[in-house]
Amino acid sequence: MKIKRLLQSALYLIVSSSALWADSSNQKVARPTSEDFSKSVIYQIHLPIFTQGGTLESARKMLPHIASLGVDIVYLCPVVEADDDMDMRFWSKRQKASKTGNPKNPYRIKDYFKIDPQYGQDADLKNFVDEAHKLGLKVLLDLVYYHCGPTATMIKDHPDFVVRDENGNVKNGRWNFPEINFKSKELREYLWKNMEYFVRNFNVDGYRTDVEPSVPADFWAEGYRRIKAINPDVIMVAEGERADAQVDAYDLNYSFKWQKAIADVFDAKKPASELPNLWEKQLRHFVKGARIMRALDNHDTASDSFDARYEKRWGNEGFDAVLVLNFTMDGIPMIYNGNEISDTSNLCMFSNRFYGKYAVDWSNALTDSGKKRMSLIRTLCAMRHGNPALYSGDTNWLATDNPEKILAYTRNSEKQNIFVAINVSNKEASFKNPLAKPVSKEILNRGATFLNNGEISLIPYGYVVFQY
Repeated sequence: MKIKRLLQSALYLIVSSSALWADSSNQKVARPTSEDFSKSVIYQIHLPIFTQGGTLESARKMLPHIASLGVDIVYLCPVVEADDDMDMRFWSKRQKASKTGNPKNPYRIKDYFKIDPQYGQDADLKNFVDEAHKLGLKVLLDLVYYHCGPTATMIKDHPDFVVRDENGNVKNGRWNFPEINFKSKELREYLWKNMEYFVRNFNVDGYRTDVEPSVPADFWAEGYRRIKAINPDVIMVAEGERADAQVDAYDLNYSFKWQKAIADVFDAKKPASELPNLWEKQLRHFVKGARIMRALDNHDTASDSFDARYEKRWGNEGFDAVLVLNFTMDGIPMIYNGNEISDTSNLCMFSNRFYGKYAVDWSNALTDSGKKRMSLIRTLCAMRHGNPALYSGDTNWLATDNPEKILAYTRNSEKQNIFVAINVSNKEASFKNPLAKPVSKEILNRGATFLNNGEISLIPYGYVVFQY
């Protein structure tokens, strides 16, 4: 077994992020972003299930709680009017499978300029943003521009705003929704004005863009230029893994591959080494200096997993270990509403107070597990803000003699060096400490024991973070 471990370790590619950039075939460079953004933590709110009321006003009342966690940015799933067409030919498979009977898919837009009445009115969004700003939080809205709803108001007024076949019929793309026609100059102006509208009229701080790679890159570049003229500090987050998205439009990319790799590793389908291997591939894929969202849970995964949510699969301790990974990794961490209280509710993106009626169970905040999770989240947010190595340092993966169960890496900046080790399994695991450096300051320790023979032992899903 030891020989097998050593062979696996030998195959483990150990390089620093700076060295990989030098070898990268992608020589473009991401545009710079602020230090504040590099330090930031994102909190996602899906309004219909965030509170029992499911409104902007009820969410506004929760903003002091969100701010108390230490997060910096609130990202709202779409708040504009969703299409209420009952014809199931134009429903997505997931919408049908949810069995909620709700015609309103938040990602199937009817009116890009109107707040959905189920959430409130213009004043409610303005009040939400104003309150967030008072608490030191930025607010991002969600843009859904690849497709629209079958009865979208703009189709009636502008028939050429959607793609049509040779017979003039509307072309439906993925998820059975009409595709938007970016060959139309008028359509582009319409949507650029939409981007400007919410920045100018509601003071939102930027956008997360849905299905980003399915919309032309030059459209996003011009849209970013226009909203930056209104707010120089605007933030753009791309839902997608387009390699050069951060050259002229974005501050951050999603990574669905990272989310899947975490799930595979913690489900014991893949060894721990799957994550550094992916990290290395992505460093070669994205432009130099690109920032990646470090997340697991979101409105999609919560809807897809439903009865098998991650908290249920790995327990609180397993999910804690994932949070420690994402908060100590390079990039920007994001948490999904309810993660901070260990919520295991069945959440569905097609639920609201009229259909399905699933919602975050905030009573978990009063349980021992909920209190422990909130304490951990607050600690992790403070860590991100207070340790230069975590928000600006290089990532260096370390080989261990237990690459199936142990992740070990350092974060290194000019001012600070931090070591992280995580047991990704539900069994105790030990490994030879690959770092011949004394501990100068312990930052986090859950079940780590430093043995006299130079090994570190970690309890199931245990972790240790220290400065050296």
